[in-house]
Amino acid sequence: MNEPSKTPVVRVVMRLLQGALIGLGAVLPGISGGVLCVIFGIYKPIMELLSSPIRNFKTHVPRLLPVIIGAGIGFLGIANLLSFFLEAYPDQSVCLFVGLIAGMLPSLFREAGEQGRSKGSYISLVVAFVVVLSLLCALNLFSVTITPNFGWYLFCGFCVALSVIAPGMSFSTLLMPLGLYTPFVDGLGHLDMGVILPGALGAIITVICLAKAIDALFKHYYSFAFHAIVGIVIAATIVIIPFASFADALVPNLICLVVGVVLALALDKFNSRFPKEG
Repeated sequence: MNEPSKTPVVRVVMRLLQGALIGLGAVLPGISGGVLCVIFGIYKPIMELLSSPIRNFKTHVPRLLPVIIGAGIGFLGIANLLSFFLEAYPDQSVCLFVGLIAGMLPSLFREAGEQGRSKGSYISLVVAFVVVLSLLCALNLFSVTITPNFGWYLFCGFCVALSVIAPGMSFSTLLMPLGLYTPFVDGLGHLDMGVILPGALGAIITVICLAKAIDALFKHYYSFAFHAIVGIVIAATIVIIPFASFADALVPNLICLVVGVVLALALDKFNSRFPKEG
């Protein structure tokens, strides 16, 4: 994270902005906070801090604090707005989110192949796709209804943490097909402690239990793990498309879909302008 050519103020402002985008990416469907960490080049120091917080506290926290603050602002600041649109325009919101996911897929696939691809990479993508699609279709087929409660909000916190420590995994990808995304985001937007506390607890437990393991997984099996995430994202996206009601509002749904794709591609282009930090 050495940036000798930039003044301290510029570095802080840039990290605040990057943190805000990471926070937005963590809560917006289809955009992974972890992928943005990779794109901004701060995934490695974040994982070092999460994997060994005591040992790396003094060296990493001062440098990452603006990112953490910015992420919190971006995460909570967008939640209330999302809650409104999900309730007022559910199908159009989902179509916009599907467009965001589709627009981010080229970037996600590019990141997945950063360390090369093999036949095993594609096998992991296909296996993850088939397994997740089968599970989610089975939930829909048997009309399994999930009622949000303390335990499920713990699971939401697990997904939020996973979206940061596992690049490419957007927590909305897992929560939307289960019907948990809207109540979780609504609770965050209204600062509902019944949602925030179990969510935070789930995130902390996940980081403590999985940060080192996931860090090791991506260090040693980067291509396999990342391609599996691509498969998960594609499968979960297919499930949330509102096929049944799509034709009822075809034009606005298509417009939202296209806008989502354009926004995601624009964000990817914007991200490419940021130099990666070491």
